[in-house]
Amino acid sequence: MGTWDTGPFDNDTAADFANALDNVEPEACETLIRGVLIRTIDATGYLAEADEAVAAAALIAAQCPKGEPVDTPYGPETPMPIFPTDLRSLADEALACIVGDDAESASNWVAQEDWKQWRAMLTRLRAVLAPPPPSFALFDVQP
Repeated sequence: MGTWDTGPFDNDTAADFANALDNVEPEACETLIRGVLIRTIDATGYLAEADEAVAAAALIAAQCPKGEPVDTPYGPETPMPIFPTDLRSLADEALACIVGDDAESASNWVAQEDWKQWRAMLTRLRAVLAPPPPSFALFDVQP
């Protein structure tokens, strides 16, 4: 795999995934994205599709409140359809698997000196995909 930087599309595999998304009908994009997320979640051992799962999570996060647009020449060129909201939790779960496997995934993704930037990118994506629940009082206290 060729790695260039710490962004979600900054490697050969993720760029190839973006090309695959560009080469299917818009309604098939969700199927490709859902599939890579589920396979990453269900994987045992080596996370073969971690690169694609990070790219997929970035595309989903881009459609969330406080999400950042995917603005890279290596991402999909065609606009993505609006994704169903259940993909947010799948993307977050896939990223949790990748973060939990960071010794393996990080060594394949980035050089050691770029690890902190790569990890921060994953943390930002997860914060957008699974924002903390709103705070509310557990008990209604009457004076």
